[in-house]
Amino acid sequence: WRGSTPFVQRAMMVGVFQVATLDQFKEMYAYYLSQKKNSIPNVFCASMTSGLLYSLATMPLEASKNRMAFQKICPDTWKLPYTGTMQTIKKVASEEGFLALYNGFLPYYIRCGGHTVSMFILVQMLRDFYKDNMM
Repeated sequence: WRGSTPFVQRAMMVGVFQVATLDQFKEMYAYYLSQKKNSIPNVFCASMTSGLLYSLATMPLEASKNRMAFQKICPDTWKLPYTGTMQTIKKVASEEGFLALYNGFLPYYIRCGGHTVSMFILVQMLRDFYKDNMM
């Protein structure tokens, strides 16, 4: 179960950032880029931006989750080096620098952004289908 707590914490933050920012970015892109709101290009742009924000916000939690899940017991002390999410983040930031929490950010963003785009475009297509054919 090591790493499950940061996994849940990260999952909660993903939901918060994805859902909370998508509609605001759709409005912003519709206004500033003259995109038709809820069009596929509008949803794509908003999803990529939402995915970027959620990646920036959750990458330290992802790093913490991975370090806690794969940690080994210290042979000198017989203790695990990481005990909790915040302790892991603080320890990594102080020993390796804050940016160490963002190692591997580009592949993480590609994964998160891709997931966010595909999810929200599919949701929009289902909404459009329902609106056009069921109402």
